[in-house]
Amino acid sequence: MTAIFKREFKSYFLNPIGYIVLAVNFFFLSVYFTYLYSLGSAAIEDVIASMHFIQVFTMPVITMRLFSDERKHKTDQVLFTAPVKLSGIVLGKFFAAFCLYALCLSPTLIFEIIILSHVKISILPYLYSLLGSLLLGGALISIGMFISSLTESVVIAAVMTLITDIIVLFANSFAMLFGNDTLSNILSKIAFVDVASRFSVQVFSIPDVVYFLSIIAAFLFLSVRSIDRKRWA
Repeated sequence: MTAIFKREFKSYFLNPIGYIVLAVNFFFLSVYFTYLYSLGSAAIEDVIASMHFIQVFTMPVITMRLFSDERKHKTDQVLFTAPVKLSGIVLGKFFAAFCLYALCLSPTLIFEIIILSHVKISILPYLYSLLGSLLLGGALISIGMFISSLTESVVIAAVMTLITDIIVLFANSFAMLFGNDTLSNILSKIAFVDVASRFSVQVFSIPDVVYFLSIIAAFLFLSVRSIDRKRWA
């Protein structure tokens, strides 16, 4: 798994993808922080929460190549014959993508230090919000990875991940389109952005943590099953 992780993480910076993803996230984080700072706000959790919409567009870029590119260039057979379990391959790729995503949020630590140098505040809201955003990112990455394992087209993987991310992130908005109250309630409860936003208001809920971890585990399992099926096809 370690070898897969190193190979995959390094690959992000052997082409412009890794740099573009970091640059886009750093830019918007800086813009949001500068704006809130100019208003006298000390809530870095608001900066983190404002990035949820940006993640809709950056996640497909991070995950689209994870398996699609391997299949396109026929390098997936090399992976399958390597002395690594399929679960190790999936986890290695997942953690590589997750680390890139975590780097995208790294400027918030600097922002929090800047705020703490001027005002005495509790860091718990920041830590809660950061945890929520990391769990949200992990869930979106696992979904994107599964979609990438279904096709050899990078473009299709990116588009399908984008559509799926919009649906799961903003399911509460789609809930209003349905007249069925039961369906609307279900969609409202599974909206990722609502679950993640609860971390931003200092609400640490074990069920919310378990919810995201369950999503991650489920889609990692589906990714393993997907590539296992293709290996024997």
